[in-house]
Amino acid sequence: MKKLAIMFASLAVFALTTPSFAGDTAKEKERTLKGEAKCAKCMLKEGDKCQTVIQVKGKDGKPVNYYVVDNEVAKNFHENVCHGSKEVTAKGTVKTVDGKKEFTASKIEVAKAKTS
Repeated sequence: MKKLAIMFASLAVFALTTPSFAGDTAKEKERTLKGEAKCAKCMLKEGDKCQTVIQVKGKDGKPVNYYVVDNEVAKNFHENVCHGSKEVTAKGTVKTVDGKKEFTASKIEVAKAKTS
């Protein structure tokens, strides 16, 4: 009985630490994006439904678009950028799907204005 318990415990540890069993969340690291949030439909003229996009300046100086995945955080924030852009700071995870960067936000805030 003891050997069986040890075997199951070992199997559980193996399953939780092996990437194929641990799931995608083990690979995704939370990142902070600082950039300009816009509506994909209203401002960028992409698609037929509203979606928040955060544009970050890339290494080459060109904007990189991060399409915010529709979750509760995104829904609560979108009215801030539906018809005008805002500088934002956002935390979440990034993955590339069909050549687009998707950002699953855990937090999005309008950036505080700089004071001199």
